[in-house]
Amino acid sequence: MDHFSSNRRRALRAAAAVPMFSAFGGGSAWAAAPAAAGSGPSLAGSPVRLIVPYTPGGSSDIIARAISAPLAEALGTNVIVENKVGANGNIGADLVAKSPADGHTLLLCDVRALSISPALYKLPFDPSKNLQGVAMLAYSPHLLVVHPSVPVNSLAELIALSKKKPMTFAVTAMGSSAHLAGKLLEERTGGKWDYVPYKGGSQAINDTIAGQTDILINGMLATLPFVQAKRLKVLAVSKPTRVGLLPDVPTIADSYPGFESGTWQGVLAPAGMPAPVLAKISSELLRVIRLPAVREMLVGQGAEVSTMSAADTSKFVETERKSWQALVTRTGLKLE
Repeated sequence: MDHFSSNRRRALRAAAAVPMFSAFGGGSAWAAAPAAAGSGPSLAGSPVRLIVPYTPGGSSDIIARAISAPLAEALGTNVIVENKVGANGNIGADLVAKSPADGHTLLLCDVRALSISPALYKLPFDPSKNLQGVAMLAYSPHLLVVHPSVPVNSLAELIALSKKKPMTFAVTAMGSSAHLAGKLLEERTGGKWDYVPYKGGSQAINDTIAGQTDILINGMLATLPFVQAKRLKVLAVSKPTRVGLLPDVPTIADSYPGFESGTWQGVLAPAGMPAPVLAKISSELLRVIRLPAVREMLVGQGAEVSTMSAADTSKFVETERKSWQALVTRTGLKLE
């Protein structure tokens, strides 16, 4: 089994179901009222920075901005979403890893991508030692899409075309989960394409829509609105079973059994956070992600609310790290 385990405006309108949801940009804040009679330690006095290590408009960014308002209300302090972009999310992750472990700096990212990074990058931090899990929030399968002008209507036709002519494959970053999904797809199918790296999913989407690249694998949460608007053509979904929002779209596993990929969106914090603070933030995150308005927005865009505790999130990072290291060693994959 392969271990892979308007559009943007529409996403904004849907997320606006959460009160005071902020528009995309470099940061957003929810000016919270003083905390109600909540239990546990107080984080009032200083804002909580929610670092998203990718460009605005991607899956992590959408989730961060959807939860920031109710999370701020729950914690009794401002929650500011900041996009710290670069190196497949590692710049933002490094910032969080080196921040005080006081609960005021958190990382919301594709946890699977973070787990892959140690196998491919020389990092200035160790995700397993310098970061700790806070909560897993959601899973979003990948969609395999192409520009509408690409003359294929199935995965088989795409593979056949890729063997006849050069094709470009947009990826959110080299070494990202989407990049490795593409590599595994090549390995399983014999397809051939050249990878074009970006600094995040939104940029990769935009260039594929513009016809600058032919193929894209990206999280369903960020990609589905453009499929629904017919600005991208979907060929397959990476989940083992078909998804309700796209019932007629086959899975990659239909043709290549065991193929699965996607993004696991979770929150991490600097290692050493006091247990009461960790418990407070973790419990509120798990409560907020299950709020009807938040859940409805995510499910409506193809994501699944799939949660894990702080301890299980940390275990997930370590298990994934070991698995991806084995894959990279086996395939000899190196970043150019």
